[in-house]
Amino acid sequence: MADDSAVRDLYSRLLDAWNRRDARAYAALIADDGTIIGFDGSIETGGKEVEEHLAGIFADHPTASYVAKVREVRPLGPDTVLLRAISGLVPPGADDLNPAANSHHTLIAERHGDTWRIVLFQNTPAAYHGRPHLVDQHTTELRELLEEQQPRLP
Repeated sequence: MADDSAVRDLYSRLLDAWNRRDARAYAALIADDGTIIGFDGSIETGGKEVEEHLAGIFADHPTASYVAKVREVRPLGPDTVLLRAISGLVPPGADDLNPAANSHHTLIAERHGDTWRIVLFQNTPAAYHGRPHLVDQHTTELRELLEEQQPRLP
């Protein structure tokens, strides 16, 4: 389905912009009235506000890099799609995930003409309180992706 791949690509570009610490590229993917809800619960609306917020974060401290796996892409209407994913973060200088930073991503995108933009992106902590086996499952699944992305030495 074309919408499926277009929205997966949109999500991939969002994470890539974060991983490159590019606030402008990240914000360009957000609709003018789009909202992001961060891991800490902070809310930013519109590309300008998102860019200013992220530029401050990127300037003040090194950020971890995302590893993510899409769980679901579901049309909500002819020009609206929901994407859900699990994610984890690899701290700067590390080569493994920090399970305490595992999260669930929810993205809603709208199409305007041929362009998809994010109207909502929510990054929810995946603490799984009292269920360490779920933390382990989440982390293990993402570690497999991380290992696939790392170059193999002969």
